[in-house]
Amino acid sequence: MAVDELDTRILRLLLEQPRTSVREYARILGVARGTLQARLDRLERDGVITGTAPALSAAALGHPVLAFVHIEVTQGHLDDVGDALAAVPEIVEAFSITGGGDLLTRVVARDNAHLEDVIQKLISLPGVVRTRSEVALRERVPHRLLPLVESIGRAARK
Repeated sequence: MAVDELDTRILRLLLEQPRTSVREYARILGVARGTLQARLDRLERDGVITGTAPALSAAALGHPVLAFVHIEVTQGHLDDVGDALAAVPEIVEAFSITGGGDLLTRVVARDNAHLEDVIQKLISLPGVVRTRSEVALRERVPHRLLPLVESIGRAARK
């Protein structure tokens, strides 16, 4: 989907001021409310905007330990293991991957002992052959999309 300069300005504003009304966004951008709403609807329909939920902090929710757990799966059991992972609340994301392992999960825990318990739960799942874990020490670049949006906007102007 092509994103033009106005779309880029809209996305930037949504990222920077997520709690503002559509009317206020339209005023800030200098466009009609109907124009803005049509753009928002298109961006949602095209999958650019995927939600409006608040960003939550696992650490503030009592789960400050973050680990990336690689999971090797018995051939033919990837979907079964993927479905089982969805039932583990400490797994906040899971991806099929190439390279060493079949799945990469992002796991949060209360402490290292809790992390070990979660990993033991993963190892016990039918179809899991082995796991390999890395514990994150510090977040260096928080999840962000604004630089990408701005880069796309610059390319759209050229």
